[in-house]
Amino acid sequence: MSEKNLTLDELKKYNGQDGNPAYVAVDGVIYDVTNVEPWAGGKHHGHTAGGDMSEEITHAPHKKTVLPKLPVVGKLVK
Repeated sequence: MSEKNLTLDELKKYNGQDGNPAYVAVDGVIYDVTNVEPWAGGKHHGHTAGGDMSEEITHAPHKKTVLPKLPVVGKLVK
């Protein structure tokens, strides 16, 4: 799969709902969380896929340790 360059507006449609994959961005990198069970339905602990989670992940107990396990989809662009 080729990498995608998505704006924040484009990323919003990848919310894990209505058959869409679930993507989140962290530090400019977009990750696919579609098959991550805690992100089922595009939601995880009050957060919704399709957005930039750079700030939110700093408050998570796992911090950024989960990121290397996730498939990279592309980059978040302005």
